[in-house]
Amino acid sequence: MKIKIRRVSVSKLNLFLKSHILTSSIFFSLIVFAALLISILVLNLNSQSRKNSQNLNKLNQVQLKLNKLQNENQYKINQSLKKNIDNIQTSYRTSVDLYQRILDLKAQNQDTKELDKEFAQSLEYLYNLNYASASATLKALTQDVEKDEAALIVPTSSPNSSQNVAASNTPPASGFSVQSVSTDNGNFTVEIVAADLNSTRVIVDTASDSDCSNNCPTLPLSDYVSRSGAFAGINGSYFCPAEYPSCAGKTGSFDTLLMNKNKVYFNSSNNVYSSNPAVIFYGNTSRFVGQALEWGRDSGVDMVLSNYPLLVSGGNIVYSGGGDPKFTPKGPRDFIAVKGSMVYIGVILNASMEDSAHVLKALGMDNALNLDEGGSTALWDGGYKAGPGRNIPNAILFVRK
Repeated sequence: MKIKIRRVSVSKLNLFLKSHILTSSIFFSLIVFAALLISILVLNLNSQSRKNSQNLNKLNQVQLKLNKLQNENQYKINQSLKKNIDNIQTSYRTSVDLYQRILDLKAQNQDTKELDKEFAQSLEYLYNLNYASASATLKALTQDVEKDEAALIVPTSSPNSSQNVAASNTPPASGFSVQSVSTDNGNFTVEIVAADLNSTRVIVDTASDSDCSNNCPTLPLSDYVSRSGAFAGINGSYFCPAEYPSCAGKTGSFDTLLMNKNKVYFNSSNNVYSSNPAVIFYGNTSRFVGQALEWGRDSGVDMVLSNYPLLVSGGNIVYSGGGDPKFTPKGPRDFIAVKGSMVYIGVILNASMEDSAHVLKALGMDNALNLDEGGSTALWDGGYKAGPGRNIPNAILFVRK
């Protein structure tokens, strides 16, 4: 009986094994596969870890190489050379500005022989890349140029000498006056011409008949006065003098909006969106706009001229500094302004642009616009009161009605 039972048990076991052999095979295969997968994963992890370590090591090596490069003599030499080149470039820009200021002094009949010598020496240093000497020479030259600019006095053709200028903050009722105006920034000598809009028409005359971009014609102020039958006048908008190095390829040209006495608009297309201020005269009225884009192309007015900056608007100073670096040095500052029905043109001597704004505010002007200045300065009232300066492409004129 027992033997029989044992046989049955063995038989059942054999039957069980035979019936589950496929399952067992799959089971053992899965175990082997899992073991193999784990092994591969471990190998991959170790490989990735090695790669990460290698990458990190490479990054560290790059950093070390960069540090080494930055500490090498050649790198330091290159950095030093770059700094020296930057200094030379700065000195060059300074020298160009000083050269143009010397040219402006020449245009105002000033003796610049000593300035010319200093400038030539500074160029020699710059040519030899001697920054230290060039910088020192340019610094001294700047001081000497400023002295000569400050020494510009009332011309001898004026009825009053610079030593005997009356102090007054009241502009003249008519005609020409030289007076000392007191401001928060100090006292300034002003040459000024006054006219009544009820009896005076303000116009602009141009040497060119239409737009001009290079080799543009220019004339002395006296020619504009003569051919227009004017009794007074002043130089007009900024332009590019032929002698300025920066004006190569655009000599005699100006970029701002203007309508001349022949009702021709200049530079209209490139001033559609201009933010430069402008002044318009028509009949007995004037209008100053903060941006030329505010003005259309009405040819029914007497004149339109855009320049910058606007100095006074509504009786208040609207220029308080900044803008073009040329606005900072002391020198002659030219203007056109109105007060009620009176119109004024003139020159403020030895003033920065900010000084000019304070002077015109002190004179009680309602509105005032800056004009070209420096070597272009020219003021006429029965003869030159300032200038004649260099030839100019346009001029503002007073004509009797």
